[in-house]
Amino acid sequence: MRNVGAVILAAGGSSRLGQPKQLLIFRGETLVLRAVRAATAAGCAPILVVVGENSEAIKLALDIRDPRISSFSGLERVTRTCPPPPLPPRPTIIENEEWRRGLGTSIRRGLEQLPNFVEAVVLLTCDQPYLDASVVSHLIAARAETGKPIVASSYADTLGVPALFDRSCFDDLLALPDDSGAKSLIAARPNEVAAVAFEKGAVDIDTPSDFQRLIAESE
Repeated sequence: MRNVGAVILAAGGSSRLGQPKQLLIFRGETLVLRAVRAATAAGCAPILVVVGENSEAIKLALDIRDPRISSFSGLERVTRTCPPPPLPPRPTIIENEEWRRGLGTSIRRGLEQLPNFVEAVVLLTCDQPYLDASVVSHLIAARAETGKPIVASSYADTLGVPALFDRSCFDDLLALPDDSGAKSLIAARPNEVAAVAFEKGAVDIDTPSDFQRLIAESE
């Protein structure tokens, strides 16, 4: 399927973690950069990153062009010694001044900035460390194979993001309540959803212990 954009939701404040989860280092790069790389390698364009809290730090992290440059503090940690792969192209940064009102505001800001030629969008977050290009590619392939307007990731007996939404779903996404995410739309339209297995999508980072467990299990 052509003309698939990506919106990476990176505006949250990570209050339970105590520092920006978007900037945690896993396998040599930040979680937000891993999301950008996954969308880029899967052929998504354009790629929009919606920021709110810690926007300047996230912008800086995505604008580093020299892979030898990095910043580590707190829970951040390099988990491999080989040089990181080349950096993907810079994404477009979208400011969301209303991020405190909930995830729905970030989804809305991202969709509002998508050009008209985009036929579908993949919504991604920054707290699923095992997200990679194959996950995004499988969503796009399933849309072409099934014709379903929604393709959601399946893990832990639920359906959620990463998820692809056809343009026919955009009005419903734009109408989400401020404090609701895309999962509510997936649940509301079960007959229009194709599922793609992403077992490790159940691994997300919300607390320091989540991140410490991730590092311990990946070594």
